[in-house]
Amino acid sequence: MKKFLAIVLAAIMALSLCVTASAEQPFAGEYDVTLWVAEEIKDLTQKQVDDYNATNTDGIKINATIEAVSESDAATQMITDVEAGGDIFCFAQDQFARLVQAGALDSLGVKASETVEAANAAGVVAAAKSGDVLYAYPLTADNGYFMYYDKSVIPEEDVDSLEKLIADCEAAQKYFAFEMNTSAWYAASFFFATGCHSNWTTDDEGNFISVDDTFNSANGLVAVKGMKKLVDSPFHLSASSVNEFNSGAAIVVSGTWDFVTAQEILGDNLGVADLPSFEVDGKEYHLGSFNGCKLMGVKPQVDPLKGGVTHRLAQYLSGEKCQMERFEARAWGPSNLVDQQAEAVQANAGLAALLAQSPYSVPQGQIHGSWWDIAKVIADDVKAATDDAGLQQALDNYYNKIAELFTLDSSALLFVGAWNGWNNADQEETYYLKDGAVTLDVPESDYMGGRIVNPGSWDTDKGFQQVTEGKELIQDLGEDIGDNNIVFLAPGNYTVTWDGTAITIAQN
Repeated sequence: MKKFLAIVLAAIMALSLCVTASAEQPFAGEYDVTLWVAEEIKDLTQKQVDDYNATNTDGIKINATIEAVSESDAATQMITDVEAGGDIFCFAQDQFARLVQAGALDSLGVKASETVEAANAAGVVAAAKSGDVLYAYPLTADNGYFMYYDKSVIPEEDVDSLEKLIADCEAAQKYFAFEMNTSAWYAASFFFATGCHSNWTTDDEGNFISVDDTFNSANGLVAVKGMKKLVDSPFHLSASSVNEFNSGAAIVVSGTWDFVTAQEILGDNLGVADLPSFEVDGKEYHLGSFNGCKLMGVKPQVDPLKGGVTHRLAQYLSGEKCQMERFEARAWGPSNLVDQQAEAVQANAGLAALLAQSPYSVPQGQIHGSWWDIAKVIADDVKAATDDAGLQQALDNYYNKIAELFTLDSSALLFVGAWNGWNNADQEETYYLKDGAVTLDVPESDYMGGRIVNPGSWDTDKGFQQVTEGKELIQDLGEDIGDNNIVFLAPGNYTVTWDGTAITIAQN
């Protein structure tokens, strides 16, 4: 990857020596461009590229190869081999930091940045930045959550009160599905309600350098008092799929991706609303939420002309017209400010609930990968607490683990996986590679997989593809590398060695 980036820089420098003093490069011509998009918009994207070819005034013709690669898989594949990756690719915002670190995203120019920032919701723009540099194009603003409820069980007049909703579920012996005990993404909503924040700072290369976190505070204590009301209920269910309506749920906190399924299950009894408020010491706090998004990235190019063309195409595909077309075809929630005000968007019940929740939402910026494992256990500690001192201890435990993240030796290597609970900030010596090797016990489990990473990160460049000896001991992932994990075929004791280039595995 570093060699690839060096080639890119060298090409740009060479071109700068021979380009004439013309104000603009001659982009006219044909270009082969590979695009990675979700399966459901593959055909629409081809239509949009055809529209670009027909309407651009630069004489550009795109010969597009459009491949179905999900937003969750795109980042993993790009990081594994940037040079072989898509020229333009879509990804979920929580993958942003590691894409920047891997050099897989080409930053936007000054004019493009100004145009994108003016046209899109501020929270999505912030999610596409590392430091002050914009590295991606906003695509959606619909990755947040709100409340689905069964109107035959929940009176509409109760939807604003967490306490009333809990009482309704208990009276009807129906579940209140809100994923507290297994997901930091949802559990954070109580902290955002009381004004707490966890803001992470990265440098221009995407490395985490500091955090401003106020969960362990007086406001945080109010938050966990509210959370305890929910997790202590015998009818609380830590889940986030609307399929729970088929299993006795009356309320499910989820997002727009579940809207069609919720309609199919509940029909006319489907209710949709923003999240409720809870009360502590006579004061009400409206539950907050994360507001996430999808982004479109452009890979650095060896040919500067192609680099300019791919940016122009990405700006078109992420623009007002194309965002509205994706809404009309697949109900993707636009990040474009004009599209958000369109009558059809406002009339979509799921997006309307998301927009109603948006004043209480927090943009999901760049967050240290280990935070998700650390914060998701807060609800367990809160449920176990028997008094305010126990609640405070839950916050102290959280804070201490956050502080430890910045004491990690990022130059070390950790074999993270099923055997250590996927804790990529694990302080146990058992899983560290000493002198390039680690011996560990792989327990029997449904998924006996892992990979070698730098502590605190989710690097994917040391996994299945790098194994040269001992492949008969692991699952053959073929070309479908997914997360590039090493998946053992059987439990046992193994020695895994990394020599800086290749991985060897031996069973002891």
